[in-house]
Amino acid sequence: MHAGLAVSGRGERWFLLNATPDVHHQLATDPNLHPGPGPRDTPVAGVLLTDAEFDHTIGLLILREGSSLVVHGTPEVLEALETQFPVRNLLSDYAKIDWQPVEPGEPIELDERLRATAFRTGGKPPRYVGSSERPNWELGYRLEDTATGGTAVYAPTVPRWDESFAAQVADADCVFCDGTFYTDEEMSRQGTGSQPGLSMGHMPIDGPDGSARRLAELRGRKIYVHVNNTNPILDENSAERRGLERQGIEIGHAGLEVEL
Repeated sequence: MHAGLAVSGRGERWFLLNATPDVHHQLATDPNLHPGPGPRDTPVAGVLLTDAEFDHTIGLLILREGSSLVVHGTPEVLEALETQFPVRNLLSDYAKIDWQPVEPGEPIELDERLRATAFRTGGKPPRYVGSSERPNWELGYRLEDTATGGTAVYAPTVPRWDESFAAQVADADCVFCDGTFYTDEEMSRQGTGSQPGLSMGHMPIDGPDGSARRLAELRGRKIYVHVNNTNPILDENSAERRGLERQGIEIGHAGLEVEL
């Protein structure tokens, strides 16, 4: 399935990190997210969008059958969902959605103890948008439990491990990091595409400039997510996966739960 995360401070109101095309299956497999007590009542209170890519927004059309939602995204992302990919217009007659603009660095209080703060990871707009001069197309989120002090970072798109990103993950208790490609030329070598991973906004896992070396240095829990189906780390018996596990790096999977 596509990469997605559900987060909650008290286990009552849940927020999705992106709404994937698989969102109905993902909700069905987790009893915490099942509707009730009424047929249209749901503990899913909102969605935090990391970008405007199809894989992260198509699920909004499926969530129309629930109750009201708050959807957070940068002004660039929300505008794209109103114009080039008009999800907002399509949903206007079907669901009550509060579209809330997000600015990097400004905290969002999701519930009584869960706080989310967006940070910019890259500026690559979706292919359907074309070129853009606006900067905030790709986000990560820093999540903080204000009661325990626990922190997690969710960043499914990391084009570079720069000083800004390093500062976000340095003291996090858990980092969900972009693990799309093991090598930059992975797709062309396997005949599944021609673009290098970096050109699509994803730094590779392996190599001196890869993310694994940097992740291994962090003190908290490290989990690769957003793993492409060409990536050898999906094979539990692969040398690539065993190498990451020796460095204390996990591979995310459906049903994984983390408590901070």
